[in-house]
Amino acid sequence: MTQQQRTALVTGSAGFIGYHTAKELLADGWRVIGLDAMTDYYDVTLKERRHAMLLQNPGFAAIKARLEEPGKLMDIFAEYRPDAVIHLAAQAGVRYSIDEPRSYVEANLIGTFDLLEAARAYPPAHMLMASTSSVYGANTEMPYAETHKADSQMSFYAATKKANEAMAHSYAHLYGVPITMFRFFTVYGPWGRPDMALFKFTKAILEGRAIDVYNHGDMKRDFTFIDDLTRGIVNLIEAVPAAPDAREQEFENDSLSAVAPWRVCNIGNGQPVQLMDYIKAIELALGQEAEKNFMPMQAGDVPATWADAGLLEQLTGTIPKTPVQEGVAKFVAWYRDFYSV
Repeated sequence: MTQQQRTALVTGSAGFIGYHTAKELLADGWRVIGLDAMTDYYDVTLKERRHAMLLQNPGFAAIKARLEEPGKLMDIFAEYRPDAVIHLAAQAGVRYSIDEPRSYVEANLIGTFDLLEAARAYPPAHMLMASTSSVYGANTEMPYAETHKADSQMSFYAATKKANEAMAHSYAHLYGVPITMFRFFTVYGPWGRPDMALFKFTKAILEGRAIDVYNHGDMKRDFTFIDDLTRGIVNLIEAVPAAPDAREQEFENDSLSAVAPWRVCNIGNGQPVQLMDYIKAIELALGQEAEKNFMPMQAGDVPATWADAGLLEQLTGTIPKTPVQEGVAKFVAWYRDFYSV
C-alpha cells in the first residue's frame, strides 16, 4: 500500500496541535479522518476555523463527537480501519485541572480507554498518543530523559496523562498494539490556544493591560515551535516499536518496554529559555514593552522543563530547532492578521 493510500485518524483535530498535525499529514499525502468534540473549553470559533481550513483539502473528513460517546470510536475504526492513529484529544491545561478534575477523568481516562478498546478490535499499524512533559512532575534531574522515573506528578492533568501511558502499555503488552507515547514540551505557534501564555501575553500587551508573570519570572521552559513538533510526530509514525521477540535494533537510552511494543519519546527543543527572555521576544515582535504583574508560583506548576531530545533524533534523524525569537514572531504575525490588530 502506498503512503498516498494510507489513512490516519487524528483525535482532537480541531485543536491547536491536532490541526497542525492533520495539515502536515495531508501535505504528506495521507487521508485524514479528524475527530473533535468542539468543546467550549476555549473559543469554539477558533476550532471551527481550523477545521474549515482542513476541509479545503479533499483528503480530510471531519467527525464531531466525544471520545467517550458509547460505541462511537468502535464505529469509526470499523468504517475507516486507520493505518495510523494519532491521539491528541484531551482535556488540556494544568491550572484548569485544579478546578474541574472530573472533565479530565471523562476525556483523558474514559475517552482514552474507549480508544484503546477500538484499537484492540481493529489494530492500526501504529498508534501514537500524546502525553506531556508535566508527567516528569517534581523531578529535578535535567534534561528530562524518557528513562527517568516519573512518579511525582504535580497536577491532576499530569496524573491522567501518566495514567494514559500505563493504560497504553498494558494494551500494547496484552494485545500487541504498537504504541508510542510522546511527551510534549511547551508547544507554541500560530493558531495557538487562548489559555496559553503566548496568546494571553500578546492579547494583554496589545490591549494595554498588565501580564501576570508567575514565580516572579524565575521560570524556564523548553519552548517547542508547533511546526517542529508536528514534523516530529509525523516522522515517528515510521518508527514503530517492535515486539520484544522481533527487535533487530535498539538505540542508546531507548525507552522500549521489555515486555511490549511500546515506547515513550520526548519532543522538545532541548534548550530551556528563561521566561523573561520569552517575554522579551514577544515585546520585540510587538514593538512595545509589557507592563508586568509579578506573582508567586501557581499550584500544580513547576519551575523548569528541559527535554533530552536524543532519542527522537535517533529515531527520526531530526529534532526541533526553531529559535524562540523566530517562532514568537510567526505567532505575533498570525495573531495580528487573524484578529486584525
